[in-house]
Amino acid sequence: MHHHAYLWTGPKPRFDEEALRRPPHPEPPPPTSGPELMQRYRLATVEFPASDLPPLETAYWLVKPRSIVKGTWDEPSAAAGWLGERLSEYAPRFAADAYRDRGRLTALLTSAAERLASGGDVSLGFYLERPAFLSVAVVSCAPNRARPALLCPLGGP
Repeated sequence: MHHHAYLWTGPKPRFDEEALRRPPHPEPPPPTSGPELMQRYRLATVEFPASDLPPLETAYWLVKPRSIVKGTWDEPSAAAGWLGERLSEYAPRFAADAYRDRGRLTALLTSAAERLASGGDVSLGFYLERPAFLSVAVVSCAPNRARPALLCPLGGP
């Protein structure tokens, strides 16, 4: 098993575009469906896998473009280390003082390291100044526990 890291920052209104953060349904709508539903399905089929927006379900990062993978590690501790570095980097921009608290960040990282070591995924989000949003995720691969059918972006299982 290995772990892939993802990071997205951007305007909060863009993050709120949930339609672009949902994968298309596995089955297309029936031909008798209304035009809105057909358009939504077409949009999701094309836009979802190509978009850099964080998916609503963490495992679906694996279907996003390979070019947005920020790092890959075999050891969960190394992946948790990357996560810690990103939180330290962005903490000064967190919109809420409480999120900058070292004790809170340490607890988050401890929990994340434990989850990764057990084969789980980690996804964290923080409001930043302006308002903007930060999404960081580390996704386990080969296979992913939540979605074992999803292929690894490195071409393996």
